[in-house]
Parts: sequence; structure tokens; C-alpha cells
Amino acid sequence: MSQKCVIFDMDGVICHTNPHHVVAFEEFFNKYKIPYTNEEFEEHMYGKHNSYIMTHFFKRPIEGEELLKLEDEKEGMFREIYKDKVETIPHYLDFLSELKSRGFKTAVATSAPRANLDLIANFLRLDQKMDSMMSSEDVTFHKPNPEVYLESAKRVGVSPSDCVVFEDSFSGVTAGLNAGMKVVGVLSTHTKEQLPPCDFYINDYSEVNVDKILELLDKK
Repeated sequence: MSQKCVIFDMDGVICHTNPHHVVAFEEFFNKYKIPYTNEEFEEHMYGKHNSYIMTHFFKRPIEGEELLKLEDEKEGMFREIYKDKVETIPHYLDFLSELKSRGFKTAVATSAPRANLDLIANFLRLDQKMDSMMSSEDVTFHKPNPEVYLESAKRVGVSPSDCVVFEDSFSGVTAGLNAGMKVVGVLSTHTKEQLPPCDFYINDYSEVNVDKILELLDKK
């Protein structure tokens, strides 16, 4: 068997963090008197990078030093809210262990800041289980651009066509498809109908195993 890799997004894929991000954004936008709706969160927050989110809600370009300052403030709020609540989507760690026992390379590719990845990775001890972990600071272009997935494959030494991506957002699924990888849609945040067509879908990790991943990779 040639080397295979499974690459996981983080928010909504490893952990169901999105409800906690909503709380953090509500606090943040209330402080700055920025209006928002739940529908807007669904369309313009999940799976998006902070530069896009801030620019959309503030209704003007947010970039450079201002973006760094505002992002740091909002993500600090999130980490404070989430730090005592870290838990995976059910059966994730069992699936990850099965992948490792069957010789798969594994990686994390998130649009979240490194500090968020560190919070979750340290709690779950992912550094011992992942061959690559990339965050927003590691790329020039954010999802739906495939850079983070292509670079992850390169880092672990696996061809994109031998990679399977787990994603929960429209932009993330698009990034995985743009990278030429098979994509499993994790239905933690969106329905099948709200995502681009994926190769397979799960609600949690009891619904997938290594044999299913190999079956997906065998499909041309």
C-alpha cells in the first residue's frame, strides 16, 4: 500500500467548537456595537478566516495591525470560554487511533490561529498523534484556497490523490476538493445540502473506519 494520509480541519471536525465561537463573537460584536444575526453567522462565520469575518461584519476592510489586534481580542474571548470545555466529536480519538494503527499519516489543517490549535492539541495530546499541524499563520491564502491542504500533504510526503480530508464548512470542503483530495463531510454545523458534494458524510466518527477510507481512496 502506498502511503495514505487523513487530514482534519479542527473547528467542527475534531471538536464542536462553533457554538462557543458564536458566544465569543456575540460578546465581541456587542462590545463594538456591530449588528449580527444567526443566519449571518451561518453564512459568514463558520469555516471562514477572521479577516473575512471581521470585514463582513464591520462592513469595511479589516487588515494589518487592526486585524491582528481584533483577532487576538476575539480569539482570546473564545479560548477563555472554551478552555474548560474541550471535548471531541464522539469517537474521534478511537478513529484516530485506528488510523495510526493501520499506518496512516495524519494531519490537522485549520484556519484558526495557532493559539486555538495549541489549546485543543495540548488538551488532546495531538502533537503525539499528528505528522503535521498547520494553522492560519502557516499559509498565505486561506480556504477555499487549497494551500493548507496541499502544504499538509507535502509536509507528510503523501500525494494529494492519496489524501482524505474531513471538513464541515463550505469553504473547507471546497479547499479539499480544490486540492484534488477525497472529502468527508462532517455534519456538525451544516446539512449535506449546504455543502458542496462530498465523497462521504458522517455525523460522528462511529460512522467511519479505516476500511471506508481505503474504499474512498480506491475510487477514481
